[in-house]
Amino acid sequence: MKLTATALGLCVTTALLAGCGGGSDSPGASNGGGGDGGEYADGGTFTMAIAGDPGKLDPHSSASSQLFAVNQLAYDNLVSVDGKTGEIESQLAKDWSVDGKTVTFTLTDGITCADGSEFTASTVADNIAYVGDPKNKSAYLGTFLPVGATAKADDAAGTVTVTLAQPAPFVLNGFGSLPMVCESGLKDRKSLADSTAGTGPYELSEAVPGDHYTYQIRDGYTWGPDGATTAEDGLPDTIVMKVIQNEGTAANLLISGEINAATIQGPDAKRLEAQDMFHTSTPAMAGEQWYNHDDGHATADADVRMGLTQALDLGQLASVATADAGGPATTFAALEPVACPGDSIGPALPAQDVDAAKAALDGKKFTFLYSSAAGSALAAAAELAVQQWEAAGATVTAKGVDETALQGAIFGTGDWDIAWVPLNVNSPDQLVPFLSGPGLADGGTNFSGIDNQEYADGVAAATKTNGTEGCDAWLQAESALVAAADIVPFANNEVKTFGSGAEFDYPGTFMPTSIRMLAK
Repeated sequence: MKLTATALGLCVTTALLAGCGGGSDSPGASNGGGGDGGEYADGGTFTMAIAGDPGKLDPHSSASSQLFAVNQLAYDNLVSVDGKTGEIESQLAKDWSVDGKTVTFTLTDGITCADGSEFTASTVADNIAYVGDPKNKSAYLGTFLPVGATAKADDAAGTVTVTLAQPAPFVLNGFGSLPMVCESGLKDRKSLADSTAGTGPYELSEAVPGDHYTYQIRDGYTWGPDGATTAEDGLPDTIVMKVIQNEGTAANLLISGEINAATIQGPDAKRLEAQDMFHTSTPAMAGEQWYNHDDGHATADADVRMGLTQALDLGQLASVATADAGGPATTFAALEPVACPGDSIGPALPAQDVDAAKAALDGKKFTFLYSSAAGSALAAAAELAVQQWEAAGATVTAKGVDETALQGAIFGTGDWDIAWVPLNVNSPDQLVPFLSGPGLADGGTNFSGIDNQEYADGVAAATKTNGTEGCDAWLQAESALVAAADIVPFANNEVKTFGSGAEFDYPGTFMPTSIRMLAK
């Protein structure tokens, strides 16, 4: 999942790294690898590594980082979120307003789908209706679209009016990550599994699952984030998203110039920085420990979850997991611009107490999953965690698996007790369905089965406030989860995306209209 998360997308860097913002150096910035404002080369092919296969390409079907990344090529959102300031900017909508529980969007003129058909306000309403129907089990319901939201369209005026069931403090941030599907795709959802039906700057031309996905540029595209177009100098004609699960391999291909971009989180990042290679940087959650609360798992016992937490030296784990480049986690929503800055985690973390852990863990067995695509530093941290748990009397079977298998376990088979799955977003409301409410068996996305009444009460109080006015309540609710050891965020890091022969912005998610190919 990094679940965009993204994320969900969300913005998860191993589960979901969604379009939720994040710092970035603009194309032309001087940070190595040709980032000196040199001449751009029009056309050509831009190849980017992704750590796993996106699976079914229906943009509403999953919150994985890989799907969220490729979504940005073929699909647009109603609005965009500036990765540095957090300001809401235009995309499919040129105007918007929020008045209590009413959100109104006015569409940009002349939007067309890749098949040439008109994109209308009714299509927006149909997207909202699909994601909003619990029967469709979209990971974005409750994350980017508030539960109970309904929409009415006025095609003549080009407006969409969304009515919320209750106030949503960061509702526009959510719409800034909710992809819009064209009418042809809405009428034939099965076609979206291996093709695209969007308004985005590129259109899928070839899909080879497990290997690569190729996209071709669309002429006449003028409604990108903050008015971005495909007529800019330096944009590639073709974008290839290449599945490369090993970070070391991706780093080597960057150095040789065989690929143009890759996100590197482990020690290879230092090797690429030593090459003075262009890169962008996004602060993100790098280490987040989940427990399976469902019946039939040892971790369903609150005392066991606390013991597993107390057995660990979390500061040491954070240092190892980030190769000494990161630090402790501070808030659940970690991507910049962070909507609610502060520290809901550090003061609430249970202190290490190996003797107490032994009383809860002695003789118990656990299955521990982590992403093998996250690099050698995370693997070393996982090995250290196992050593510390076993020193407290537990027997732990650790499995480094690819992101497809990781998602399959936490959202499907349930064959796990402990999992490291960093979910990355920039507003705390986007995490609520993952931390509370219905579990998978009941059609929800609370995949670990967390049931913390203090968190639920805090969320209820926070959602009654306006935007950042409720931040204290949001942070207090998060602290309740940490203090109970229901979930343990333990590391933040700067996630770097490196470029070779090209520059781009990567504020938490891939921005295709920002690519500038460099003249050789």
